[in-house]
Amino acid sequence: MDLDFFLEILGIPSTSGEERRLALFLKEKLKAPEVIEQEVGDGTLNLLFDWSGTGHPSFVFCTHMDTVPPYIAPSVELVKKGDVLPDGRVSEIDDTIIKGRGSCDAKGQIFTMYNACLRLQEEGHKDFGLLLLSGEETGSFGAKAYSKDRPGGAFVLVGEPTDNCLATAAKGTKSFEVTIPGKACHSGYPEHGESAVEKFVDVMNKLRITRFLKDPVLGPTTWNVGDLMSGNPQNVLSPETRFRIYFRTTFKTDSSIQEKLLKACPTGTVIQAFGGDTPQEYFHSVKGIESKPVSFGSDAPRLESFPLRAICGPGSILVAHTDKEYVSVSEMEKAVRQDVMIFKTVMGLK
Repeated sequence: MDLDFFLEILGIPSTSGEERRLALFLKEKLKAPEVIEQEVGDGTLNLLFDWSGTGHPSFVFCTHMDTVPPYIAPSVELVKKGDVLPDGRVSEIDDTIIKGRGSCDAKGQIFTMYNACLRLQEEGHKDFGLLLLSGEETGSFGAKAYSKDRPGGAFVLVGEPTDNCLATAAKGTKSFEVTIPGKACHSGYPEHGESAVEKFVDVMNKLRITRFLKDPVLGPTTWNVGDLMSGNPQNVLSPETRFRIYFRTTFKTDSSIQEKLLKACPTGTVIQAFGGDTPQEYFHSVKGIESKPVSFGSDAPRLESFPLRAICGPGSILVAHTDKEYVSVSEMEKAVRQDVMIFKTVMGLK
């Protein structure tokens, strides 16, 4: 594997919205019989590297070019068997790890999938392609644009850090902006007002004791709050709190999330739904490849023009989006072998 090339890819910052430079670099450097460029509409690009000669290969390897902030420059580290890895695990072999933003999410996916494509080309296979999408981390904008304007295929394998396991299923997502009203007054006389902050705390407490049905496949429903704002001075009761809340849903709970949220909120609350993805089941039957459910989102639900979809790739989701992000060479080499196996299984060649 050409690690110098991988480091070049990692060396180009591509935070969501800024991935065009990386796309143009990859368009020039990745070698395929045909390269199809698609403008997403927000200044970013999608790229399809096509070996099929048709512009719409039956089997598509797919991952994304954008990363979460902040940019972390790549570095290489040799590890010995027994050494402690960045995530606290112990290396089982002598290995090389590559650190930095995108090393596993998802530039490591780009690198391994491209190497799988080169191996398939060497073996004389043709009906495949590599689709690189923009905007996955901020709403799957590239995947939505591709599904709207480009033909699909029979199967898409989405590269995400799954510890090289095929995902059996993935949780859904539901996002809301919530505005809770209060009534401002002098904080020395709180009986003359209503604190929206106290109401917010009440909502959080109600959600914490809400009993969501546990899913036998995807497990518990979880949620997280961000963009929390109350602009009142400390000596004035809050007239309003506003926040975003993001649910990771299961097959058992996806359809009831908004109702549960409404019940937890006080009268007068305004809830704006921003949509999300429904939980998904995925193709995961390839002999010799382990499988498991995952709790993160991906572009897979938005690639609706592919009737069969799968998720698999090197690296751990537990270090993605953190300053400990890394991927090992042994994981990437295994991913290349598995990608080839998945292609041959799906295409009936094994």
